[in-house]
Amino acid sequence: MSNKHFEDRAPDVSQLTAYDESHLVDYLRLLDADEAGADWRQVATSIFGVDATAEPHRARAMHASHLARARWMTEVGYAHLLGVTSR
Repeated sequence: MSNKHFEDRAPDVSQLTAYDESHLVDYLRLLDADEAGADWRQVATSIFGVDATAEPHRARAMHASHLARARWMTEVGYAHLLGVTSR
């Protein structure tokens, strides 16, 4: 279970945020779990520390939001890390 703080929703902006930078490893874990076909409920518990049985709507929303952000990082956000974004 994670000791990090997670917002219920990942950022939904077109630039890299401090929140993103602090959760890069978590985004990779989400992508790996998704690729492996892991159950989102188990992922919510292991990464976010949210009990999907007790809080199913919150857990599902957190998982979906953060997985979408992780995918954004692989498509767009990584360029911000490399400093190759257009201005």
